[in-house]
Amino acid sequence: MKKRKVVILSIMIIAIALLLEASILKYVNDKNAYRTSNVLLDRVVTVLGRNDESRNKLIDSLKDDYIVRAKAVSYIIDADPEVEYDVDELQKIAKLMAIDEIHLFDEQGYIYSGSVPKYFGYSFNSGTQMEYFKPMLEDKSLTMCQDVTPNTSEAKEMMYAITWNEDGTKMIQVGIEPKRLLNEIKQNNISNVVAGMPVYKDMEIVVADVDTQIIEGATDSSKTGKKLEDIGISSDSSDRVSSDSTAAKHIKVDGKPCRYVMRQDDKYIVIVTVEDSFYLQGGIIAILIVGTYLVLASCCITYMFSKVIKERLEKEKLIYTSNTDELTRCFNRRAYENDIKELKLSDEWVYISVDLNGLKRANDSYGHAAGD
Repeated sequence: MKKRKVVILSIMIIAIALLLEASILKYVNDKNAYRTSNVLLDRVVTVLGRNDESRNKLIDSLKDDYIVRAKAVSYIIDADPEVEYDVDELQKIAKLMAIDEIHLFDEQGYIYSGSVPKYFGYSFNSGTQMEYFKPMLEDKSLTMCQDVTPNTSEAKEMMYAITWNEDGTKMIQVGIEPKRLLNEIKQNNISNVVAGMPVYKDMEIVVADVDTQIIEGATDSSKTGKKLEDIGISSDSSDRVSSDSTAAKHIKVDGKPCRYVMRQDDKYIVIVTVEDSFYLQGGIIAILIVGTYLVLASCCITYMFSKVIKERLEKEKLIYTSNTDELTRCFNRRAYENDIKELKLSDEWVYISVDLNGLKRANDSYGHAAGD
């Protein structure tokens, strides 16, 4: 019965733990999706705004864009720490974010990882170009972007942007050859700008006119020309927010459950959607791993508990046997002596002695053990 209770209790604990883990994963996934979406929103808004700027402000807008990309890489690495030392994955992220180099610096300013292994070991003391970023060591709230400068290693014309990650344990630097990006950013066609924006699978960017709500650009070009309500996004003005705030909701886009973040200014409504499946697989794997661990742990605990109970019962049985007369089931001499030792003269107690005829002869002749 006790073993059954232990099993039931173990099952309840496992169920509660898995529900708690699922809730935590949902919270973390929502937070990561919100952050990633906001990074993309910032980039979209920055790019769209840059289409209306003059050439004299192009370099400044490029710097903003590169810092956003550095932050985006930082959020991606924080969301998936396993890629921190994986050169191949970092190269994939660099390609995805349309950047040429990713470098990870430690708190002392040394490159310890990145997409270009030959730069490992370089630091902010490795040359004039690198020394530009030394203020980052003194102020973790800084984000910096360098003008077009020959890099230390190859004297190649590059622009570098750098930022601290969220918990301030490392710096993420991205390097970009400006000629390619200048040509890309000069395109002022919204559909081309949005269609060319890098996003992960199951993520999507949509830009619509604020008045007509017709989609003027989307990473999925098939949505261009449709209205927001045609793809499942409400056109109710109460759902929209100003450019200095962000709204996050759960909806279905084309019948698929999504988290979406929306922002608008006086010209555009910018929306980033993330399908729930983006995090679902990783969440299921995590739950399975923890569930397996809990089942194994519960089995071990149940086994150990059963073993302890069994040993306890065996001990109690031995004590009972050693203190009980096998024939009469009464307490024997050992039990009597133990009880006598525990008596206190200050307590009230009664002692009853019974005499058996002929017992003395047996005790004297064969010993008290035989008399017992």
